[in-house]
Amino acid sequence: MTTKVGWLRRQLPGVIAVVVAVVGYVVVSLPSVSAAEQNRVASRYGFQAMTIALPEADKNQTIRPVNQEYEKIQAWISSVGAAIAINDLDGDGLSNDLCLVDTRTDQVVVTPTPGARDDRYEPFEVDLAPLPSNDAIAPMGCAPGDFNEDGRMDLLAYYWGRTPVIFLGDPEATELGEDAYTATELVPEPKVVDGEYADDQWNTNAVAVDDFDGDGHQDIFIANYFPDSPVLDPTVDGGVEMNDGLSNAKNSGKKMIFRFEEADSDSVSFTRAPDSIFPDGALWGWTLAAAANDLDGDLLPELYIANDHGVDHLLYNKSEPGRIEFGGAKQTRTPGVPKSKQLGNDSFKGMGIDYGDLNHDGIYDLFVSNITTPWGIQESNLHFLSTVDNQKELRAKLAAGEAPWEDRSADLGTAWSGWAWDVKLADYDNNGELEITQTTGFVQGQTNRWPNLQELATANDSLIDQEVFWPNVEKGDDLAGDQTLHLFAKSNEDGGRYVDVAPHLGLAVPVPTRGLATADADGDGLLDFAVARQFAAPVFYRNTSDTDGDFLGLRLTHPDGAPVVGAQVEVTTPDGRDLIARVDGGSGHSGKRSTDVHVGLGEVDGEVDVTIRWRDRTGEVHEQSLDLSTGWHDFQLGGQAEER
Repeated sequence: MTTKVGWLRRQLPGVIAVVVAVVGYVVVSLPSVSAAEQNRVASRYGFQAMTIALPEADKNQTIRPVNQEYEKIQAWISSVGAAIAINDLDGDGLSNDLCLVDTRTDQVVVTPTPGARDDRYEPFEVDLAPLPSNDAIAPMGCAPGDFNEDGRMDLLAYYWGRTPVIFLGDPEATELGEDAYTATELVPEPKVVDGEYADDQWNTNAVAVDDFDGDGHQDIFIANYFPDSPVLDPTVDGGVEMNDGLSNAKNSGKKMIFRFEEADSDSVSFTRAPDSIFPDGALWGWTLAAAANDLDGDLLPELYIANDHGVDHLLYNKSEPGRIEFGGAKQTRTPGVPKSKQLGNDSFKGMGIDYGDLNHDGIYDLFVSNITTPWGIQESNLHFLSTVDNQKELRAKLAAGEAPWEDRSADLGTAWSGWAWDVKLADYDNNGELEITQTTGFVQGQTNRWPNLQELATANDSLIDQEVFWPNVEKGDDLAGDQTLHLFAKSNEDGGRYVDVAPHLGLAVPVPTRGLATADADGDGLLDFAVARQFAAPVFYRNTSDTDGDFLGLRLTHPDGAPVVGAQVEVTTPDGRDLIARVDGGSGHSGKRSTDVHVGLGEVDGEVDVTIRWRDRTGEVHEQSLDLSTGWHDFQLGGQAEER
């Protein structure tokens, strides 16, 4: 008997290993949607790929020059920057203009969406001149917004190597072109040496635009990735650093919010809020995405910060007009919630974030992109669904520091997609269900570097901040270079499990993608989308879906003509379904949807009940209920909503 017990004890580690393997297999091998159901779901959609017109450029690079200390990881350093936004920049009433960053040319470009009326103006570069620049500066993104509140959309461009710039649109311009914008510093009077920019070397990778203090004017959240340093200066050897950990790095660039101060027709000024507005820990983390949205119904936007290296943060808004303040909120840990998936404290590589009501309970849910490559780095996307009954309960929990959402990505089929980046929740077939569009892929080349990266992922955190321990990722090396765009749509099988229909629709092109922007560019009621590709041509997808679904479209502006960023919309259909949406000022990784509100309704008969909640220019909150027909509507929101 003693011999048998001893034998069992010796075999126990092996038995445990087998049990763990079996349980792991069961967990990750959840049922998949049948082929017939995949085809049925895919048949609801159709998209036409269209070429985006670009201006001429004097270079066509496939990798960026970098600091000499980063030479062996040059492709890694060059892996971000492709960005795209869609909005109405020329005031023709349609969100049919693109502002994009082309990493091949390091240009910020404005160009019309392809298709109808794409001859309104020629594509052009939005140049920093006459503001100072230098050869170690590269653009990372573009966020449209009417920052000086004159009725013409401006552009916020952000960079590696300098502070951001606002390009103010000329309200008198009759056609878009280089002369239609005036470059204005967000941070005034930078230091200039020998005619070149020589001031703070911010390395910005994420912005979010919203009215954070509730004073009726939009503010700007800026998140820097690398600490201030000459990342893209090949004439320098050193003065840079890597993250001091893979999941809890604190040596990043800073987070900051610029609060609106004043504006007129040709100027705008912002004041940087003190660092103390952020709770402990939230000031740091290597940020790749951010999203602002009012989650608890007080018209003060919460802020989600998605960090590549460092825990993500959900910040609860406790601000008052003229004073910004946030508190932290985390999901309550239970035995079934691993720390890696704890909302507000996860250890995954946050790359993208968006909001939408995915379970139809009237509360916004969250979808977070992470690195999810099988046999590579297999984390998980985070498909957070709310667990409260109403906004009042949510408000109480957030105020207490609790984040009442739970991840359902595994059982809903959205956990794994690839090296994921931007994500947008949108209803492309107007059936009342939000689809999940996601970009993936890292660097494309010929030499597989996954084995080397896996060694890094298991390395001691004390070594991570030393570049010598990172695997070589140079020109020609490949990491997830053949990954494709994903479009997850809800099926009727396994409790509404999602299926990736991108391969069925010609969307699964093996090119690394980054920014993602959605809008109804041609006004037909179907959302189109545009995709920025890393060191490859951007692409526009015109929605050709054959659907019987109806929609409600709202263009909501202040009396001065600027979008009412942060306005909330609730829609009740005749059959009793409730749907929510908002005016998004600019959230995500490097893609920005339009500031129009689009709500897919499914098939409806008659008008829908619509409630709009907003803050006017004084910060006063208003609410108005309306009976509206389906289709597009334009409303001016002052003391009340007036249709134009």
